[in-house]
Amino acid sequence: MLARKETGLFLLILVIGAVTAVLNPLFLSAVNIINMANLVGLFGIFSIGVGIVIITGGIDLAVGSMFALLGVIFIHLLTDTGLAWPLAVLAVILGGVMLGAVQGFLVTKARVQPFVVTLCGLLIYRGMARYFTADGSMGFGYGDDFDTLSWLASGRFHGVPHTLILLIVIALIMAVVLHRSVFGRYLYAVGKNEEAARFSGIRTGTVIAGAYIISGGLAGISTILLVFYTNSVVPSSFGNFYELYAIAAAVLGGCSLRGGEGSILGIVLGQVLLQVLQNLVNILGIPSSLNFAVMGTVILLGVLADQALQQRRKLALIRKAQTA
Repeated sequence: MLARKETGLFLLILVIGAVTAVLNPLFLSAVNIINMANLVGLFGIFSIGVGIVIITGGIDLAVGSMFALLGVIFIHLLTDTGLAWPLAVLAVILGGVMLGAVQGFLVTKARVQPFVVTLCGLLIYRGMARYFTADGSMGFGYGDDFDTLSWLASGRFHGVPHTLILLIVIALIMAVVLHRSVFGRYLYAVGKNEEAARFSGIRTGTVIAGAYIISGGLAGISTILLVFYTNSVVPSSFGNFYELYAIAAAVLGGCSLRGGEGSILGIVLGQVLLQVLQNLVNILGIPSSLNFAVMGTVILLGVLADQALQQRRKLALIRKAQTA
């Protein structure tokens, strides 16, 4: 059964999709649908990680810069060191896990605010990537052959992009973790009230660190997919502002920036809505330079809606207490 938020979001996607299709029938073309499905897969995977961090009451602003750093490391491992691609893939995913663990440690042990930790990560990771490449770009070149890995990362299975298939698999796994496991209940408890969760015997530091580790690991997976989507990495721009897509998807999907609320399905649907909105923006002829302005507006509207919902809940509780 879909919750009320997910149902409303699904209906909104259908309405906007229908309007977009009326404005431009090419919206429903196979090429456009496949392209959107690919983008949903690319952005949906790391959005799940960021959404889980948000559920704990934290924030992850460093994801886009992680892509830049891990991306140049990934290409370096494949082209310069000659490392076998399965090992290079594993190294990048473990690199993401390590970066997530460092952020989790700083938030839980050093007691630094998540905003500050991940903002510093945003600057440090991209700066390291730019230094590593001397502010140049990195690519696979013409002599390298990674056909198998390229097909796995950017190919299709009976017309369905592998990125979307991987998103579905990861979403199902994370849905079980979040909604059907003790760890998932702890994530919600910490997001609702960290102090109360601690007094209840929950190791809140471990739970919060676990959320950042998951986000880092999913960022590592997304890095590999994004590298083969672009076929090169320009550290100054690769993954730039991608954290906005993740935060926007999470907020649209019902994750409260206060923590303690959200679902995997909602995050995925939020990313679907973003991609449909991007299509609508293109169809209306709005300059692509305004994409981030549209993204900021979407996040703002999501936060305002969340505040309105929280206020309604408080009023409902007050009325219930008065009538009791």
